[in-house]
Amino acid sequence: MVLDLICYVVFPLAVWNLSRDYIGDYYAMLLSSIPGIIYTIYRFIALKKVNIFGIYMISTLIVGTLIDVLAGSAIQLLWNNVIYAYVLALLFLFTIVIKKPIALYFALDFSELQGYNRDFTRRLFHKKKLFHLFNWIVVAFAIQDLLLATIKYWLIIKYGVEAFDKGIILRQIINWGITFVIIGGFFYIGKIINENPELIKEVQEDIKKEV
Repeated sequence: MVLDLICYVVFPLAVWNLSRDYIGDYYAMLLSSIPGIIYTIYRFIALKKVNIFGIYMISTLIVGTLIDVLAGSAIQLLWNNVIYAYVLALLFLFTIVIKKPIALYFALDFSELQGYNRDFTRRLFHKKKLFHLFNWIVVAFAIQDLLLATIKYWLIIKYGVEAFDKGIILRQIINWGITFVIIGGFFYIGKIINENPELIKEVQEDIKKEV
């Protein structure tokens, strides 16, 4: 959380406020995003393995950076971020529609990094008792982006370019708030697994039947 605060809030606000009078609003916005980009790349490398979560992190970083660079103006950059957030929310919900909730694959990645067998864990997570919980976690991801996009929209309408620094602070507050809910969801899934050992036995029996 401390690194998030420094890289996603403190540095961007400092760069934005100190440089905008010299290089203009648009370039100040681009420059302020550099600490966050470097930090995101660091977190990607720290995973030490290319997986779904890593691909998601680097893909959103690349697309987000391209959207910013190609905006051409400060106000268009802000509007592009609003549209991008709405699109991300729809993509999250789409993974539910196709019955491949992305939260399940994030959980698979982190379980594998902890030494658990990926195939066994995948079968376990697809048990009905757990699967619908992953759908709700994806809904939380979508709500996060919808809230961010809607608040940014309101800020742009009301403050114009000045919405940038206000959006940084609100974005991080919402991110942390929803993230705590999401983490709670993952812990709850772990609690269900611990309290229902029959789920593990069912997976073991399914594998034995296939063998």
